[in-house]
Amino acid sequence: MTHDTITLIKVGRRKRQRRWLIVTGLLTIMTLALSMMMLMLGNTIHPVGEVIRALFGESIEGVSFTVTTLRLPRMLAAILVGFAFGIAGDVFQTMLRNPLANPNVLGVTTGASMAAVFCIVILGANNSVISTASIIGGLATVIVMYVLSRGKSFSIGKLILIGIGIQAMLNAAISYMMLISAEQDIPSVLRWLNGSLNGVTMSAIPPIAIAVAILVPLILLFSRSLSMLELGEQMATTLGVRTDLTRVILILGSVAMISIATSITGPIAFISFLAGPIAKRLAGPGFSSLLPAGLVGIVLVLASDLVGQFAFATRYPVGVITGIIGAPYLIYLLIRMNQKGEL
Repeated sequence: MTHDTITLIKVGRRKRQRRWLIVTGLLTIMTLALSMMMLMLGNTIHPVGEVIRALFGESIEGVSFTVTTLRLPRMLAAILVGFAFGIAGDVFQTMLRNPLANPNVLGVTTGASMAAVFCIVILGANNSVISTASIIGGLATVIVMYVLSRGKSFSIGKLILIGIGIQAMLNAAISYMMLISAEQDIPSVLRWLNGSLNGVTMSAIPPIAIAVAILVPLILLFSRSLSMLELGEQMATTLGVRTDLTRVILILGSVAMISIATSITGPIAFISFLAGPIAKRLAGPGFSSLLPAGLVGIVLVLASDLVGQFAFATRYPVGVITGIIGAPYLIYLLIRMNQKGEL
């Protein structure tokens, strides 16, 4: 390899790194701006200065309670849940080398929702039991999927098909439980099915904060192995990746985050589906898209919640807005994959 070739490689790498840093920085700025908007906007609009003073503990009549008790938990939940959905979705899509392979399509969030709906409709359980059940439901769903798709060797196509089939069965079970549910349970059930930040309190923040703090560094630690898995099973093995161990750690870590996030807000549609492709398009190749995908997830949740709360005469849950955004992209992706013969 000549000196000029090495120089060109280094220059290309620096350009890709600079692009990654710029995109990550801009997404971080957007996150901060949208977060401040969530704290400022509501039935009463508070100035930035008053919001900052309230956050630092100053007691301001008519501001402190609204900002710290009502709006701050909603904003923190949006950030943590969006980050978890974004990173987990990118892990699935990168590892399985398929844009359809995300927790929404594979039925992981549906498993968590079904467990929650069962606790609401059949058991009449309290919120802590419902949240715990949704976490167990998400983890159980992915374990069943992985076992059924394993066979003699791991198959991406088989995993996706099994996931779609399990999702259909879980949706049928949810529909049946809605039919037999009491009228007073319907609002709670719909919250779990649509995804909503309404009613989130500070007590709901620690579980997802701890999950993100522990699991995101673990997933980032395996980001290099994840990039190699994208090259294919045989190539990754040749490069020294312990594929089974890496896949199990990445799947369980991602599903745990998704399940805990779902236990707080319900399944916010299409965040895990959209975040990865958007991040890859913005940040470009050459560096891990995990962190940008997490930031894109945050931006999508924050922006969608603001639109749902203030853009229309009627206030809509965040999951309704993300569904409106994501559904056309899913149709476009299916058409494009069909044209390429990938379906």
